[in-house]
Amino acid sequence: MSKGPIGVFDSGYGGLTVLKEITARLPQYDYVYLGDNARAPYGPRSFDTVYHYTLQCVEWFLKQGCSLVILACNTASAKALRTIQQNDLPKIDPAKRVLGVIRPTSEIIGRFSTSRHIGILATVGTVQSQSYLIEMEKFFPDCNVYQEACPMWVPLVENNEYQSPGADYFIRQHLDHLLQQSADIDTILLACTHYPLLMDKIRQFAPAGCTVIAQGSIVADSLVDYLNRHPEMEAACSKGASQQFFTTDSTDDFDNKAAIFYGKPVKSSHLAL
Repeated sequence: MSKGPIGVFDSGYGGLTVLKEITARLPQYDYVYLGDNARAPYGPRSFDTVYHYTLQCVEWFLKQGCSLVILACNTASAKALRTIQQNDLPKIDPAKRVLGVIRPTSEIIGRFSTSRHIGILATVGTVQSQSYLIEMEKFFPDCNVYQEACPMWVPLVENNEYQSPGADYFIRQHLDHLLQQSADIDTILLACTHYPLLMDKIRQFAPAGCTVIAQGSIVADSLVDYLNRHPEMEAACSKGASQQFFTTDSTDDFDNKAAIFYGKPVKSSHLAL
């Protein structure tokens, strides 16, 4: 298998919070990031639409020489990953791999909870998919899992309103809805890669002693473990410590907002799909 970069995909900017953690842990590899900003957000879209969009982007990554692609997007992981893994990759190239963010998170999230009551804050699409309920049942059947869809949170983040007083209303609203389902929730998972930018406000309004968890470091640790367990995939990943960024929408807009998620300046190229 020829060497190529690791692909990291998101419907917009949120996946950059994951890429930031991955490159901190594994800086030696080459990475290609694609944000499908022209068609974002994915959260409210149908399963078929998300699958179609995600598959189109995965195929683009494979044409760039990526042997490994990370769907750093919970909605794409929930609505498209399994079909791509089971139906599409075997036909396109069975040696390639596409991984998501839901399973690695589900494998360890139960370790953080003492009460065994865990709250999930996510997009409408991720909540409707029931993916976290299904996956967490496999690893932590003793845990009670409660979900709350937060349809306004991604627009708040992507429109740079996440620090505004207006954001407080929506954050309080959805936290209250979640905690009304169970007063025993002691762990809250931010099951959307945009939500870490809301972390300070979420912690401000969450109950004292409640643990709020973002996914970036979890996914990064899982990727380290995956590459250790699959030396054939590790050998297929090129090591030039480079990062390339692509967006399906305005590069100027992407670069300005991406720096907030990634923590440093970003220079992107436009991709027409």
